[in-house]
Amino acid sequence: MRNPKLVPYETIVKATSGEPEAVDEVLQHYGKRIRLASLENGHINKDTEDNIKRRLIAALLQFRFDEQAT
Repeated sequence: MRNPKLVPYETIVKATSGEPEAVDEVLQHYGKRIRLASLENGHINKDTEDNIKRRLIAALLQFRFDEQAT
């Protein structure tokens, strides 16, 4: 049984390869945290929210898994 607080490993692997559905799933998973971080004076700042999402997507696409020696 998987931990619902974590994004599944398979989803992360797909998102790092740029699969749109997986990237969207990661954004949905962190959506509440992104909105909370975007709060300014009790209101969500859309520019800040969009900036955080862009940075998360960029980080996903730059992420590389260490190759394991077999």
